[in-house]
Amino acid sequence: MTGRPPPPGTLAGAYGPSSTEETRAFYEGWADGYEADTLGEGFRVPLLASAFLARHAPPDAGPVLDAACGTGLVGDALRLLGYAPLAGCDLSPAMLARARARGVYDALAEANLTALPYGADAFATTACAGAFGPGHAPPAALGELVRVTRPGGVVAFNVRADTWQDQGFAAAIDDLSQHGAWREVDRSPTFPVYLLNDLDLSAILFVFRIA
Repeated sequence: MTGRPPPPGTLAGAYGPSSTEETRAFYEGWADGYEADTLGEGFRVPLLASAFLARHAPPDAGPVLDAACGTGLVGDALRLLGYAPLAGCDLSPAMLARARARGVYDALAEANLTALPYGADAFATTACAGAFGPGHAPPAALGELVRVTRPGGVVAFNVRADTWQDQGFAAAIDDLSQHGAWREVDRSPTFPVYLLNDLDLSAILFVFRIA
């Protein structure tokens, strides 16, 4: 991270936790201010993730999972685009409460991305935005996204551009591809996470189709 110190409440502060419990506690304390803090800085990952997903999955394809849904920014965008039924899950009960208040989800559940509470092939489409930075879900969670998404469905997710390879996401993606679990159908250029500050924080969005 370079440039000025991160403003209070931006995602830069979320990369400090070193355990699932610390991550949950961080978001429990941030839930009430999350949207004002991030959207106020021009946070654009949720809308771009929804747009990339919409390139490859029609709204009537079937049930949609918003994994690590947070306060429901992705779900809100997908509902506006006509996606339904829509389920969401998140590690933080406080973030889920904010998502529930949006009124766009058909079902919500507290869940760790490494052990999703859904059966195999439960969803036609899966989105996972903002869950794979340092201190968040590990690369093994990608296998869970594949497991709960039906063959022919798509999975859209983002990684942090400067850390994803060292975190092991590149290796995990390649392993799933080499074993025929999915194939890449879209990848964004590297883009700044925020529009309204000078933080050196960038992301890459991927879309994969399940085999």
